[in-house]
Amino acid sequence: MHEIKIFCPATIANLNCGFDVMGLCLETIGDEMVIRKVTEKGIKITKITGADLPMETEKNVAGVAGLAIVNAANPDFGFEIEIHKKIKAGSGIGSSSASAAGAVYGINELLGRPYTKHQLVDFAMKGEVIASGSEHADNVAPCLLGGFTLVRGYNPLDVIRIDSPSEIYAVVLHPHIEVKTSDSRAVLSPTIALKEAITQWGNLGGLVSGLYTKDYELIGRSLQDVIIEPLRKQLIPSFDLVKNSALDSGALGAGISGAGPSVFALCKGQASAEKVAYAMSSSYLETGIPFDMHVSKVNDQGVKTI
Repeated sequence: MHEIKIFCPATIANLNCGFDVMGLCLETIGDEMVIRKVTEKGIKITKITGADLPMETEKNVAGVAGLAIVNAANPDFGFEIEIHKKIKAGSGIGSSSASAAGAVYGINELLGRPYTKHQLVDFAMKGEVIASGSEHADNVAPCLLGGFTLVRGYNPLDVIRIDSPSEIYAVVLHPHIEVKTSDSRAVLSPTIALKEAITQWGNLGGLVSGLYTKDYELIGRSLQDVIIEPLRKQLIPSFDLVKNSALDSGALGAGISGAGPSVFALCKGQASAEKVAYAMSSSYLETGIPFDMHVSKVNDQGVKTI
């Protein structure tokens, strides 16, 4: 095989109580990439559509992630990468992660799969440095592995994949405003009260337990964030309005997707998700801010060949 075309899915990170450790993979939203072998060693970005991103390999998320796996494998050939962006940059649903994960997945396939998907997470994290300034796996892990993922630790990297309960649907409202990751990080406090920490890790334990036992009510009760959301929601116009509209219309839970500005809701069943999506969009129309709406099942496969 000398060329591969792949689908690189969007993701929702944090999931309220799982700041920097939890994420899920979406099925209906994602980028496409084409990666091909070439005789010249190294990596070259040859085409980008849908976004104004750097063509220089060392300045591009996909290029940096790709170099990480190429430098490790050291093949006697190189790769060209085409990136067709469908996930808007800065949307809070893993645009940079899709590029990083897609690059390492496609290159690994063309190399004959010398690395497992779990090993690919480490390479993809290198690309995330370009986008956010640090290596983190809460988006690239679900993008590569599918389903829900828990990053238990980084030294060494320890990622646990969790199958999604079959009826879980995600709704995402993406306001057309920019919230820089640096700004989202800047509003956070380096210290938290013990009482809040106890509440948060209780919710995280409840969420993981609910996913394993397919207890939708427990999942809903656990989707609470007492640490990050109170600080970050000020960056998203009418956040409380759209979140409350989701909860009032039957969502299991709702919160900020990644660093924002997207707002997500988890629902039980497609009919409930469609109802929640309508309520969220209706409430956000009052702001006058343009937005996109997405409804998606959880993607249990992750990045895939198309």
